[in-house]
Amino acid sequence: MLDKVVIANRGEIALRILRACKELGIKTVAVHSTADRDLKHVLLADETICIGPARGIDSYLNIPRIISAAEVTGAVAIHPGYGFLSENADFAEQVEQSGFIFVGPKAETIRKMGDKVSAITSMKKAGVPCVPGSDGPLDDNETKNKAHAKRIGYPVIIKASGGGGGRGMRVVRSESELTEAIAMTRAEAKACFNNDMVYMEKFLENPRHIEVQVLADGQGNAIHLGERDCSMQRRHQKVVEEAPAPGITEEMRKYIGERCTRACIEIDYRGAGTFEFLYENGEFYFIEMNTRIQVEHTITEMVTGIDLVKEQLRIAAGQPLSYTQDDIKLSGHSIECRINAEDPVRFLPSPGKIQRFHAPGGMGVRWESHIYTGYTVPPHYDSMIGKLITYGENRDVAIARMKNALGEMIVEGISVNTSLQLSIMNDENFQHGGANIHYLEKKLGL
Repeated sequence: MLDKVVIANRGEIALRILRACKELGIKTVAVHSTADRDLKHVLLADETICIGPARGIDSYLNIPRIISAAEVTGAVAIHPGYGFLSENADFAEQVEQSGFIFVGPKAETIRKMGDKVSAITSMKKAGVPCVPGSDGPLDDNETKNKAHAKRIGYPVIIKASGGGGGRGMRVVRSESELTEAIAMTRAEAKACFNNDMVYMEKFLENPRHIEVQVLADGQGNAIHLGERDCSMQRRHQKVVEEAPAPGITEEMRKYIGERCTRACIEIDYRGAGTFEFLYENGEFYFIEMNTRIQVEHTITEMVTGIDLVKEQLRIAAGQPLSYTQDDIKLSGHSIECRINAEDPVRFLPSPGKIQRFHAPGGMGVRWESHIYTGYTVPPHYDSMIGKLITYGENRDVAIARMKNALGEMIVEGISVNTSLQLSIMNDENFQHGGANIHYLEKKLGL
């Protein structure tokens, strides 16, 4: 097992990694910005190092400082969590070249799957179903681009190859809009991702967002741990997630899961990863692979009983997978609500000092967060301050427990989005299951 790990992240995921390390007897190094001296995992880590000012670019995105922290503390590995540098192939490469273990895939794998065009090519080769598209990047040939769109069928969507987080994409509903949309998306992609490559796909009108969790050890072994439904979204940002996905049968799960594990073996994948799909009319369409642990990994843990972060650490230590596919059994249902420090109506961030806090509890309730009474939420980072997870023997029980837990939670001093989450839990269409990715925005009038 690894001896000492640098946790190159902040907030609840950093605390989650620290807990897994402690269970495995791994010493921890918490790197932090000047704004994060009072983070819970910083207070609990074996060693701490301040790596810079509050701005992410000066601290959590500063590769030399993170690697230096590993050097001066004698750590053997670096865990990137999610966000920040977790899917940065250059970071993974520099970590390995500096003599440390990157807790995640190889740099070449991150690079391949981070480029949407090469990712789609790899998935098609592995037999993973993909959205009909241009089968490669678009060039400046208007005639050829119009021919692609006509073959695919309007509406189409133009996407940045290096995009993510809902940025770098435009829906085109007629030929007259196409050329301008390609040019605008290309300009945005260059500005946001320093990569102006764009491609075209069929735009699915009312799909759901279904993702498949995988684990692979880079030694020829890979498994899937079922799927999650992440269709409750606002501006391409997930709000509520659940596992398993309503309406997905065991046969469908086996069909898509086997293709994902086969793809893992073909691309020599190592670690935890997620295949993301749009799902419409009984068909799965691959959109991207996240080469890291996901925010919503918790609900998969609840229905499988498997600690995904500990598996990441074991794989990074060179151990083969602890489980075979036959070991994976889904039981019950789990829901996660993202709790954000924001106005629940206008969605404006709400940083500040937490004057009073009470965490919910009870049977089947899990609270993942770094906050506590007296903690000051800084304005410099993502607004998510915690994840509320419930589990039940079926979906109705999980929803009922989530309602209770949201009602029990007390956060005073800042605004949080618990009222929004409670309105979703009480929504008849959500309770029925299977709402599409546009449902929440329509409900909110956005």
